[in-house]
Amino acid sequence: MSPHTGHGPHVLIAGGGIAGLTAALALHAAGFERVTVVEAAAAVRPVGAGLNLMPNAVRELDALGLLDALEAGALRTRELRYYHRSGGLISREPRGLGAGYRWPQLSVHRGHLQQVLAGAVRARLGTAALVTGVRVTGVEPLPGGRPRLRLEHRDGPVRGRASLEPDVLVGADGIRSAVRAALNPAEGGPPWNGMLVWRGVSRMPARAVGSFMLIAGDDRQKAVVYPMGRPTGPGREVLVNWALARPADTPAACGEERLRGDWNRAVPVETFLPHYEGWEFDGVSVPAVLRAADTAHEYPMVDRDPLDRWTHGRTTLIGDAAHAMYPIGSNGATQSIVDARALAHALARHPDDPAEGLAAYERERRPAMTALQHANRSLGPEVVIDLAHARAPHGFTDIHQVIPAEELAAIAGRYAATGAFDPATVNQGSPYDVAVPAP
Repeated sequence: MSPHTGHGPHVLIAGGGIAGLTAALALHAAGFERVTVVEAAAAVRPVGAGLNLMPNAVRELDALGLLDALEAGALRTRELRYYHRSGGLISREPRGLGAGYRWPQLSVHRGHLQQVLAGAVRARLGTAALVTGVRVTGVEPLPGGRPRLRLEHRDGPVRGRASLEPDVLVGADGIRSAVRAALNPAEGGPPWNGMLVWRGVSRMPARAVGSFMLIAGDDRQKAVVYPMGRPTGPGREVLVNWALARPADTPAACGEERLRGDWNRAVPVETFLPHYEGWEFDGVSVPAVLRAADTAHEYPMVDRDPLDRWTHGRTTLIGDAAHAMYPIGSNGATQSIVDARALAHALARHPDDPAEGLAAYERERRPAMTALQHANRSLGPEVVIDLAHARAPHGFTDIHQVIPAEELAAIAGRYAATGAFDPATVNQGSPYDVAVPAP
């Protein structure tokens, strides 16, 4: 595998997910010509479930010229509603443009987003810039901080070569990152909090799921349901993303063997459906959504402990490899995209010193992401559901007699400020644009 041709430092990105592909596009937009993405999967395919992109991430994708392609397969999220499991409405919040942002919040299938990103990488950087079937298995620093990588092809070493020495290595290889493990050999695997998550995608008439994002539950279990993409066909059907969380029935449900192995396994909907019978909120029936799914997947709710440093010489981490967090607040993919743009901007500001560029990126992003990881461990904005249940476990008729409006607003505002996606910050525009001289 030869480095991608061109001028300037060779940046190798380990991982062709959302973080890695966005980083490649951001680096290209910032003037970097030699960028290579290596992805362990045999091909970049539209897999996974749905996700929400907050306006700060949409702003960055817009800056990369991707908004029209992304919106072609996405739905603008206009409202978020929190419910107690008894059916009581806790709060309703306008989202995206309706909340005063200059950019929308988008509900989209992960596969569509990844296909948009991969297509743009191939079109702008060339097909040789995205190499599939290759994983990074180890990293060692060379004098001066340059990394030496060990690479493994699905069928053996890459074209007979087992190592590569790029100028910069970006670990974007997810929550079980090999790059992170090489930099932190004593860390161990992701810690499990005892919760199981079930996820899936259903296809239903749009009228059956409303036009809002729904989060409901109590202090023990939660459900998230929202449409993504536009209604199609004579039945005006829409894809619906759903995710459920509740404690595992036994502590052994996710032992060490499973945490190290294939933790994302297919299970019958009947495995968890009884726990959500009777859950209906303003016409949206959670059991009906679950029964409409073709498949469901179960995995342990895990994150990563915050690191004291992401960067070692000319190697750094982004996305889940750097700061995997609980799936709360729509910040996983969102912050990965912001990471990518911040990284490219920092490297462009230090063209003759990549190590300092990576250090500048970390100085900006790591403290904020550490705070967000801690916030998600404390339930982030979803804490309003637990508060409502603690104060009125049998339900309520007026939420403001349970949680004052000022308290609800303060919880939402604190979380938005922690993630830097409050309207005032986002609407200032992207701080990561780089002026590239014309050739």
